Amino acid sequence: MLKLSIITLFLGQTKNRFLVYQDPADTPTHLDRAGAAEGIGAVELRYPADTADIPATKEALKRNNLAVSAINFASVRNDRWLRGAWTAEDPADRQAAVDDAKRAMDLAAELGASRLHNCPLNEGFDYPFELDPIAALDYSAECFEKICAHNRDINVCIEYKINEPRVRCQIGSAGELIAFADIVGARNLGATLDAGHCFLAGENPAATAALLHKCNRLFYVHINDNDTRGDWDVLPGTWHTWEFVELFYTLERLGYDDWIAFDIVCKEHDATPVFTDAAAIANKLKELSTRIDKDDMAARYKRRHPTSTMRMLNDLL
Repeated sequence: MLKLSIITLFLGQTKNRFLVYQDPADTPTHLDRAGAAEGIGAVELRYPADTADIPATKEALKRNNLAVSAINFASVRNDRWLRGAWTAEDPADRQAAVDDAKRAMDLAAELGASRLHNCPLNEGFDYPFELDPIAALDYSAECFEKICAHNRDINVCIEYKINEPRVRCQIGSAGELIAFADIVGARNLGATLDAGHCFLAGENPAATAALLHKCNRLFYVHINDNDTRGDWDVLPGTWHTWEFVELFYTLERLGYDDWIAFDIVCKEHDATPVFTDAAAIANKLKELSTRIDKDDMAARYKRRHPTSTMRMLNDLL
């Protein structure tokens, strides 16, 4: 069985450019919904959205027997940092973001989470000559140096994405993430591998996991799926069934036995049954990966005869 978590954003109200889904609810209600979903053992809490009443949140975590897989630090906000947090031109804006991230890191330690997660979506550009690419790297590297130094026991996980809301985000691929982490030079800076973002970047999640692992940067995993034309955040296996089987097979080979968080939009559907279904599907894909004979697969990797391997895989169904 996989160790599965849910990002709390998707347990309540969500919106896109066209529609608002669900009514707003408080964090304890979100946690009750997660606790009622079968196969879920943790949540990824948001900072600052889930910090209004920490004692109530702790009680809800305990009541639902939920761990905290990560604290998700929001550097994309409607009220500030509209031109980016880590790449803002004003040093005061960058320092404010760093200070807030440190507070989020302290909360992670308080709640027993081993990682601080950030998806820097608003760092990037829409037009040529909009963002100084040299200064932007210097700014963001300095920010993450400070954050990582605050607590070396907490892993800082950057979730890269090729675009949205910027036409091109600053860190859009696994290779760019690894290069950026090397610039920063902190051992506790790494990646959140988001399967859907891999597909958008033209990556294979299993190969990406191997690359990140070899560079000591595979810290966390998000799963969702899309058709590569948009970041739809649908259930894993909807579009890329065999890629998820290969991902789970590879994660086991790499020794990754940690939390895997669902990054799935429920839209108008109740969250609890959606994530119960998601957990069942993810565990089914994982179970399918365990049917693969490892010695046989090792030989197949050597032979590289893909049609024979695809026939073997389909015979497992």
